[in-house]
Amino acid sequence: MASEIRVPTLGESVTEATIAQWYKKPGEAVSMDEPLCELETDKVTIEVPAQSAGVLEEILFEEGATVEVGALLGSIDADGTAAATPAPEPAAETPAPEPAAATPAAGTQGATKSDALAPSVRRLVSEHGLSPADIAATGKDGRLTKGDVLAAVSGQASTPAPQAPAAPSARPTGTDQSAREERVKMTRLRQTIARRLKESQNTAAQLTTFNEVDMSALMQLRSEYKDLFEKKYGVRLGFMSFFVRACVTALHEIPAVNAEISGDEIIYKNYVNMGIAVGTEKGLVVPVLRDVQDMGLAQIEQTIGDFGRKARDGKLAIEDLQGGTFTVSNGGVYGSLMSTPILNLPQSGVLGMHKIQERPIVVNGQVEVRPMMYLALSYDHRIVDGKEAVTFLVRVKESLEAPERLLLDI
Repeated sequence: MASEIRVPTLGESVTEATIAQWYKKPGEAVSMDEPLCELETDKVTIEVPAQSAGVLEEILFEEGATVEVGALLGSIDADGTAAATPAPEPAAETPAPEPAAATPAAGTQGATKSDALAPSVRRLVSEHGLSPADIAATGKDGRLTKGDVLAAVSGQASTPAPQAPAAPSARPTGTDQSAREERVKMTRLRQTIARRLKESQNTAAQLTTFNEVDMSALMQLRSEYKDLFEKKYGVRLGFMSFFVRACVTALHEIPAVNAEISGDEIIYKNYVNMGIAVGTEKGLVVPVLRDVQDMGLAQIEQTIGDFGRKARDGKLAIEDLQGGTFTVSNGGVYGSLMSTPILNLPQSGVLGMHKIQERPIVVNGQVEVRPMMYLALSYDHRIVDGKEAVTFLVRVKESLEAPERLLLDI
């Protein structure tokens, strides 16, 4: 009896996906609910699980193929058994030594890892001349991830290599660059990111205004209460929840930053669905905290933590990414000191957070060293005036420099 493998419903307005990777080959045994392949849409990646146990009978589309919702990907033989390769009989006179039970041969392990490599990981391994068998895998079911390869490259770079005699240059002559270049098709997610960013630049009248915030009070507050907070709520107290709450306060005062243009009308929102930009190895995604105006600091931290784990594991659902009215992007985690974020249409505002850096500033006529952060608000000048944008940033600054204002709602 055969069980069909079909492309599942991918979410609102998503009709097709690209097969990023097959985890199984025809003839291999599969278990109930075991992931069979990974599909990549223009928003998220999802895994297609087995609907029954048995043997993967056939695969109808290879990696890289574009498939529509409901398309038949292959089938599982629920009554079949995995093909087994018979072991060779030992020689009659000389008994073969008993192999170790727990350690697979290096060549076999390398082949297994290589077969399961995602295209981006395979490319990275090839670029650095590494063997998959020599890299510790931390991914699901023992698969190598991009992070595993980068860690191996970092470790390799930290170990000085013996000096080798200089060899004659093997650089191609003439205009032939093919030996020094590699063409890789953009993933569906990367294509969508590129298209939406360019669409945003072409559509909105984008402008960015800056301010800076003294993080001293907020850092002191966090240091004083972070242990009690984690003990009570089971989640770490970070800075992001304070920024989210500060933005909610400012959006209530300056509703145009939370609005959007529809035709010749402006839609003002009486709620805040805040997108939190999260970087993944496959690109930027923006999960949405819905009705964040009703959340406390603990719930905000818990929800952001859940989104972060989902993003790393590729488990974000389409619904997690839809309906945002305003976005916060923290480039500071990567060391960015200043940037001009691009709007996530149809939103009219995005706040860029940056690295906390100690700088000398003047306080009451005296030069002091304070932990400072630059803030950047990019906004759609078609509906947000400069005065409103500056006022928004000032309100965020005031809330963060005196966090008690958030508790008093002033």
